Amino acid sequence: MHALVVDDESQVRKFVGDVLKDDGWEVSEADSAEHAFDMLRDRDWSVVFCDVMLGGADGFSVLRRFKEELPETKVVLMTGHASGAGALDATAFGAYDYLLKPFGLEELQSLSRTFSERVAKRPAHRVISGAGVTSLHGSDINLVGRSAAFIEIMKQVGRVASTKLPVLLTGESGTGKELIASALHLRSERSGKAFLSFNCGAVSPEMIESELFGQVKGSFTGPDHDRRGLWEEADGGTVFLDEVTETTPAFQVKLLRALEENEIRRVGSNATYKVDVRVIAASDHDVEEEVKAGRFREDLFYRLNAVAIALPPLRERREDILPLAKSFVERVYALNPTVDFSAEALEMLEGYAWPGNIRELENAVVRAAALCQGTIRAQDLPERIRNYRGENVSEVASHHAFDACTTEEWLPLAEVEGRYVTSVLAHTNGNKQAAARLLGIDRKTLERKVKRYKVQPAKAGPIPSRAA
Repeated sequence: MHALVVDDESQVRKFVGDVLKDDGWEVSEADSAEHAFDMLRDRDWSVVFCDVMLGGADGFSVLRRFKEELPETKVVLMTGHASGAGALDATAFGAYDYLLKPFGLEELQSLSRTFSERVAKRPAHRVISGAGVTSLHGSDINLVGRSAAFIEIMKQVGRVASTKLPVLLTGESGTGKELIASALHLRSERSGKAFLSFNCGAVSPEMIESELFGQVKGSFTGPDHDRRGLWEEADGGTVFLDEVTETTPAFQVKLLRALEENEIRRVGSNATYKVDVRVIAASDHDVEEEVKAGRFREDLFYRLNAVAIALPPLRERREDILPLAKSFVERVYALNPTVDFSAEALEMLEGYAWPGNIRELENAVVRAAALCQGTIRAQDLPERIRNYRGENVSEVASHHAFDACTTEEWLPLAEVEGRYVTSVLAHTNGNKQAAARLLGIDRKTLERKVKRYKVQPAKAGPIPSRAA
């Protein structure tokens, strides 16, 4: 069993090499990517541990070269400067893992023994070609994050990006589900084709089928010509269905057929059209609970759930709050990045619970950047952040979702959302247009939620501190 350790720091090479030798590996070392390239054909390398930052050519160059010429070799990238984009690139290009320095002895031993067990079996390895796959470095996707939780998500995204499987993204509102969907598309072989996003909760149930699958002239009052839907427009590419649980069971039958047969039928037509589309769906509801409640078809859930990725709320990746905040300021002042943060403002941002997640953070930071004069101070931040009482963040989701709830027991997400919608409507004295604006949704979506949760008129009261 032959292992190659590539790192420009001799102490790292020795540490990794000693652990591998203790497990019976024959270890060689290289202090640069160029040195590793020279050694590429010296052995039948079973595993390569390679640092990302090497001074000359980087670890990604080593990864690509070894995967192209020795596709069965397992490559582990190591880095002391982890990023979400780096983790995504690593696994998308075929890295077995992306280790964050400093890593521990047990973590390294676990990898060593896993590789030892697999060497004899030599399973077929799918070669991930670089053709048609564009690196995210420097792209429009802003994958800012260095927390362990975010890095693990990016590893998952990289591993499934090159497959054709549907993906179901779940997580609270504002956690970046469309961003992850875009990343999945850009790291896939479909990256040269269309990526189309559709919010199922923003369109009336009657119109969803027409918007997605198209319609023929005279199918119903209005259209005077045949029209292609998003499915046909995205042929060869990816469709992102946000708020997929807002669809009706009747449409879900047709969506399931489109996924299983790779064909659609325009509204008003008996003709079928073959369409090759990868579907990424998302919901901020507990989809299994929706299935149990009879609002979402079980067979469609299992079809979409081929790969499930749960996005953590911002309060569970607190190391990412400050990098995200600074990236939002840089985006606003890209041509003249002169805005900074005071120490007090940074402390408040890091200490706040962010019930609205990344979307709420972006809104607060962009607003503060517009109001400040060169430095974002505490007084430039929204009042809810300045006056935050610092509750235990593990209780935020239940405590902040609605002020009227006094029970200490955990409640189903549907009940939490229903009570919150009730509270917001009470605050606006029943004005649905105003309530929809506060909730960040359109009025039709609000009306569906009112119907779904059987919201009753309530007495006016203070607005809750959580966005739906």
